[in-house]
Amino acid sequence: MTQPVDLDPEDWDAFRETSHRALDAMIDYLRDLRSRPVWRAPDGAARARFTRETLPEEGREFAAVLADFEQFIKPYATGNIHPMFMGWAQGAGTPAGMIADMLAAGMNSNCGGRNHIALDVERQIARWMASVFDFPPEASGIFVTGASMANFLCLLVARDQAYGTNDVRLNGLRALDTQLIAYTSREAHNCVRQAMELAGLGARHLRIIDSDERRGIKIDELHHAIAADRAAGFTPFLIVGTAGSVDTGAIDPLDRLADVAHSEDLWFHVDGAFGALAALAPELKPLVKGLERADSIAFDFHKWLHVPYDAGFFLVRDPETHKRAFAANAAYLTRAPRGLAAGDTWPCDLGADLSRGFRALKTWMTIETFGATKLGACIAQTCRLAKKLESWIDASDAFVMRAPVTLNIVCFSVKDDPDGALAREIVMELHERGEAAPSLTILDGRPAIRAAILNHRTRDEDIDAFTEVLEATLRRARKEPHPIEALREPPHGPGKTPLSQD
Repeated sequence: MTQPVDLDPEDWDAFRETSHRALDAMIDYLRDLRSRPVWRAPDGAARARFTRETLPEEGREFAAVLADFEQFIKPYATGNIHPMFMGWAQGAGTPAGMIADMLAAGMNSNCGGRNHIALDVERQIARWMASVFDFPPEASGIFVTGASMANFLCLLVARDQAYGTNDVRLNGLRALDTQLIAYTSREAHNCVRQAMELAGLGARHLRIIDSDERRGIKIDELHHAIAADRAAGFTPFLIVGTAGSVDTGAIDPLDRLADVAHSEDLWFHVDGAFGALAALAPELKPLVKGLERADSIAFDFHKWLHVPYDAGFFLVRDPETHKRAFAANAAYLTRAPRGLAAGDTWPCDLGADLSRGFRALKTWMTIETFGATKLGACIAQTCRLAKKLESWIDASDAFVMRAPVTLNIVCFSVKDDPDGALAREIVMELHERGEAAPSLTILDGRPAIRAAILNHRTRDEDIDAFTEVLEATLRRARKEPHPIEALREPPHGPGKTPLSQD
């Protein structure tokens, strides 16, 4: 007879002991981050471990599987939890979020629908974020994988609203005898273009509007584009504003975009993947003024709020419009007045997924554990550190700024490096040496080094260390002699961080 996957009664104590050791090791791993390189390339043995073609027919002891994790997986992570990771807008997580993820996995709730507490937790998050963004309290929202999916689903809501009684879900895109047109800035994330493609509206019908010296959308050009499309017989339906562009952290003039959207009767959506959460910091909230006038907002808790991946979210001002875009009648989704099938609106009525994990728990536990004030202070801290790095670059003889610093992203280049070869070499060598992890981007056709300071663990001394390794790496790239440095303590000593816990 086949043995069950669950443990036998006599095996629970051994499993508990093994699990405790694994959890202790992971907590130590987080505690000792600064003693390790930011990133390590997987070695040959680790790569080989995951090239096997045959499916394991027989199971192994859990302790042996954990040993493989320790040897072949844990040492070769992305590095985004390290304070010197500055390459991409990726959150750093917290020990509290890690435990929450474990607890959610233990409950193994399917949050597509039905009558259980996990859905109340998710609705609590929606109410909290409606309050943060000054949305109506009845605004609806749900968790998705990330902002790319959130932007896509919000575009579907806007598309369906534009079709109105023509019912695009039933009759298809030909139900409307005109072409829908959307507008966004040149700085917008590529997922906006992809959303137009996936929605069947076509990338060619997304108007890309130029940006100004602060890399915000040009309002005059937007007006002209809308007028030209109306004159050509097209139907403008959507403006997508950006709150924190992926390359530079730029923010569109959201209040003015809201004025345009309302005067032209267009849906106003904001891609606030990480920048929308600037609203949690009182000193930064004015930068996203106008966000409260949006019809929908997409953002990620797994970026600036450091909820473990993945935890994207979107809010829609009008709950009925939101529900109309996704709700479906199906026998297996039949509601009942009582019992487990009770409830009117389930999450599966508000998005594309029926099977959904309990993402809300790690978000709820992060907010409950640290509080909005401390989380907002961490966001403000990263922006202050970005300004510190900007000041150093402005004073440098070797580096030059490439874009204004609006939030927490610093883009810069090596002076006299027209093709970006030195910039590329610096970034790759920093990665390989494990000293820091900035990234490369392309600004105005030329490579730039990009430091996205998102990590709540990053401190002033880390920025000082980053500038030191930048200078040393540039000397090596130029094959210049460098002065002999006195022996000193490594820059990443132990210490408390903004989201440390006693």
